[in-house]
Amino acid sequence: MLKARLGLDEARIPQKSRNGLIYVERCGLTIDNGSLVLAFDEKAEELEVPYQRLNVILMGPGSTITHDAVRHCAAHGTCIAFVGNDGTRLYTAPPLFDRDSTLARQQATWWASETTRIMVAKRMYAKRFGETPRATSLDSLRGMEAARIKRSYELIAAQVGITWRGRRFDRKDPTGADLPNQAINHVVTALEACVAIAVQATGTLPPLGFLHEDSAKSWVLDLCDLYRTTVTVPLAFDCAKRVEQGTADSLDRLCRRAVSRHVRKSGFIDIVIDDIKEMLA
Repeated sequence: MLKARLGLDEARIPQKSRNGLIYVERCGLTIDNGSLVLAFDEKAEELEVPYQRLNVILMGPGSTITHDAVRHCAAHGTCIAFVGNDGTRLYTAPPLFDRDSTLARQQATWWASETTRIMVAKRMYAKRFGETPRATSLDSLRGMEAARIKRSYELIAAQVGITWRGRRFDRKDPTGADLPNQAINHVVTALEACVAIAVQATGTLPPLGFLHEDSAKSWVLDLCDLYRTTVTVPLAFDCAKRVEQGTADSLDRLCRRAVSRHVRKSGFIDIVIDDIKEMLA
């Protein structure tokens, strides 16, 4: 491991080779004797941060950072993102313009042609469902995907033991939906933040989606769909079931904590980074 000594430009590890994230909370990130360090309180020892191996430092609640630490991280291509608990919210992540652009250029190349857009969209479909579709247009692919997802919702609801009446909610009145739909909304919000962190870490372009088109975060939405049946819906339905059983916690809190646990235990953001590389290979 490279030591966390600042000023070693010649020792810089390329972004594509890092795949590293560190989440911190209730501590201070600062510079001490030329090194990037974490300090949790006045009595605790300071921990050096091997920033050369990191794509992103996630600053959680209660964390602080000095101007010097921000300046050095920016100079060495390490992004700093300010997030909620365990990355279930993304408040801001300043862009770093000196990082490797290989993935972004590849994404733009695939996106620019209808043929290659469909190619990447099929890769994403195959990643989710285990088979490559024979669709010849994005519209037909979207139709096939919607049918598979509808059936997946029904199967997962039956496994968890909740009543599922379909994906219905009013954006103007989100609390008017039934518990399963509200739970999906809460989990999607938290999971989007985690995926956005991975997009920021890889330097890929949020507006350039392959199935989603209109949103400025279309690529984030595309990637979120990769985990809809394996992460989003199972977590949401489990939380809805717990509320039906009379838990004291609110549905929103249950969903955020469920996503937080999953992110920690599975290394979810690292998984998304690997999947981004696979989709754009």
